[in-house]
Amino acid sequence: MMKRYGDADSYEDSVKSRFVDGDVDILIVCSKLLTGFDAPLCQVLYIDKELKGHGLLQAIARTNRLHEGKDYGLIVDYRGLIQELDDAVNMYSGAGLEQFDVCDLKGTIVDIMGVVANLRQSYTRLENLFLPVHNSKDPEEIEQLLADESIRKDFYHLLCSFGKDLTVVLNSEKAYQNMPGGERTRYQDAFGFYSKIRRSVKIRYSDGIDHKEYEKQMQNLLDTHLSVAGLKQITEPVDILNRSELKKELEELGTLSAKADAIRSRMAKNIHEKYEENPAYYESFSKRIKETLRQYQEKVITDAEYHSRICAIMEDYTAGVTDIKYPEKLKDNLHAQAFYGVTGAILFDELDKTGQSDRMAEESVYRAEKKQSKQEVVADLAIEITDIIEKHSKVDWTHNISIHSKIDQDIDDLFYRYECMGRLSLPFDIIDKVIENVKMTALRRFKD
Repeated sequence: MMKRYGDADSYEDSVKSRFVDGDVDILIVCSKLLTGFDAPLCQVLYIDKELKGHGLLQAIARTNRLHEGKDYGLIVDYRGLIQELDDAVNMYSGAGLEQFDVCDLKGTIVDIMGVVANLRQSYTRLENLFLPVHNSKDPEEIEQLLADESIRKDFYHLLCSFGKDLTVVLNSEKAYQNMPGGERTRYQDAFGFYSKIRRSVKIRYSDGIDHKEYEKQMQNLLDTHLSVAGLKQITEPVDILNRSELKKELEELGTLSAKADAIRSRMAKNIHEKYEENPAYYESFSKRIKETLRQYQEKVITDAEYHSRICAIMEDYTAGVTDIKYPEKLKDNLHAQAFYGVTGAILFDELDKTGQSDRMAEESVYRAEKKQSKQEVVADLAIEITDIIEKHSKVDWTHNISIHSKIDQDIDDLFYRYECMGRLSLPFDIIDKVIENVKMTALRRFKD
């Protein structure tokens, strides 16, 4: 290490930085880091050394900082220093203790039986969440209740609180011995049951992993104290386009409605992420999904029909088959199709409102005396807008205000030319709205 870092101070600074950043899980020291060292994420301090007075308080203070995913620190004492800690707390009033006053330090020793009371309360709150369920032992009924996102968030939070309290109790000899065996078993069984529910609903409703929920601690509790067969660690939701992985994930879900919900939630998530790339295209799938869900919730269709229809929508979605009818000239131009959708959503309503579409259909002549519809006008606009974007899109264009201004000007000129040709006449505010929506779509489709 000396050869690598040059001197002891550089080595020590490197190790401390890696520990603070979470790259090192366990740090063993003899006389170091009792002062002048702050690592809020430090959660457990193992003491196997005689410490007294100020030095003991400084050691305790190493874990006495809040951090994301951490509400308190734990001290594992191999030397029986409780009396020494009492004496030190009474002796010092906070001077030199990194802004911890005597009241903070007295809170370092917590009555473990108070945690037992917390465990009982958190268990009751968790059970009360499912009072609306007819059969609280039926996973499918519980999972359907958890379709409500706000209830689901409450469930995740309550289960994490329950798990944290249960972890402390199961790791405390005093609490373990003073809690009746039947009560302990009830809590362990409940945590195992709800952990399975949690995994299932995260798959079913495509919820991401929130590390604030003590994912590692909860998994450790399951591995160390509970025997929960078949409960794997949660991973990020599988993308709807990853068919093989999605199939494996769906196999873990029991009912057809659960599988349908899992597919639906992944499609909805993917649509939300990609929506600005082609609003009209993705909205067509969103409407089909919403209508199918509405019919299922109103019991117009059965579980099997719900699953069948969602699967059919997924097949169309992954294959890019939509019910949108594009003009023939846009058949092989995906970018122009996107701009057709984003401009058409604005222009069709405007043309219908002003009656221009009727006049164009009757009067307007363009190229070889061919009559044109509003769809053809918007299609031609979409093609020319695509050419403008392709001309200006280059490295770093997405953050280049000068290029954005040139795109604005070129599209504005395009509308002026169409007006001069008698093809289209629009108010300035409508043109500005089209330009902004076009740029938003272009930023998603034409990445640097």
